[in-house]
Parts: sequence; structure tokens; C-alpha cells
Amino acid sequence: MEALEAQGHLQVIRTLMERAVLYRRALAPTALAAGIIGTLAALIGVGCIQGSPGQFIVFWLGAAGVALALAAVIIRRQALREAESFWSLPTRRVVSALWPPLAGGVLSAGALYALPTAGAMLPLILPPVWMVFYGCAMQAAGFFMQRGIRLLGLAFILIGAVWPFVESAMQEWMPPYTIGHSSMGLMFGVGHLAYGAYLRLTEPKADA
Repeated sequence: MEALEAQGHLQVIRTLMERAVLYRRALAPTALAAGIIGTLAALIGVGCIQGSPGQFIVFWLGAAGVALALAAVIIRRQALREAESFWSLPTRRVVSALWPPLAGGVLSAGALYALPTAGAMLPLILPPVWMVFYGCAMQAAGFFMQRGIRLLGLAFILIGAVWPFVESAMQEWMPPYTIGHSSMGLMFGVGHLAYGAYLRLTEPKADA
């Protein structure tokens, strides 16, 4: 059984390597779509969502849900175009690597919201926490995909680790909710736009 299981793992890895270019193609529009959603959400948040920590959490988890749903649609269309199975074994492996850190980010929001001492500081606390969890998810998925996604994950982790110091400096001239929305828009909006643009610009000409 162990030999068969090892053979199955090798087959999945081989298949993922063979589909690396396909996944790279799918990542570009996915990253651009997530970047657009993140940027628009930040603009809406700065203008309209300044009321309570609960609103901040629900608003950004809703934006993340929209981004994930749109990513699933884009990836499915790409799979259909290439005559590939959408819910294949390699795809399931990637999803299995992604969901624990992403679920951790969602659960951390609920846990921090339950803390009576967090209160109005949540818009400052959650963005770096979500950056680190998201970076861990990209790192985990990167073991099955191209190296660039792991570098993106590492960037999120490192920036998330130092972001509280940046927010501390920003508090001198911006209110907490504006800082929170701006932080989310900068990393999850502009960051994804930059990564998507990079993938587009560096896509091999043979793939066009």
C-alpha cells in the first residue's frame, strides 16, 4: 500500500509539473480579478465602512468570498478551454494545501472579534494577521505549482510581520478604519494587480 501511495504522489507531482504553464496562465487573470476586487473593496470601505469591527470583518470576508468565487469561475473556464477536468486529483491536492491557512484566517477573525479588549483596534490587527495566513496558503500551494506563487506568499508573510509598525506610524494622520481598509487594498488589491501584471508581461510568447 505504501508503494502504491508513493507512486500516486509521484504521478500527481508529475502531472502538476506538466500543467505548470496552464496553471500559470490561469493565475494571471485570477490575480488580476482578485486585485480589482480588493482595490474596489478598499475604496468602498474607506468611503462607507467605518462603523464597527463586525462590519469590517463581514465586509472583507465577503470581498474574499467574491474573489474566491470569481477565481473558481476563471479556473473552470480555463480547464474547459484546455479540455481538462476541473476537479482533478492535482486540483484537489492544491485545494487541500490552501484551505487550512485560509480557514485559519477566517477563524482568527472570529476569535479576535470575541476578545473584549480588541474592539476598535481590529481594523489594525486583522490586516497583518490575514496577510500572514494568506502568505502561508500561497506557500503551501506553491509546493504543487510554480516558484513564483511561493515568492508571493513569502512577500505576504514578511510584509504582514512588519506591517503593525507601518500602521503605528500611519495612526498619526489616518483613523484606524481608513488604515485597515487601505492596508487591505494595498496588499490584496494592488499587490494582486502587480502580480497579475507581472505574470502577463513575463508569459512565454509560445503560450500566447
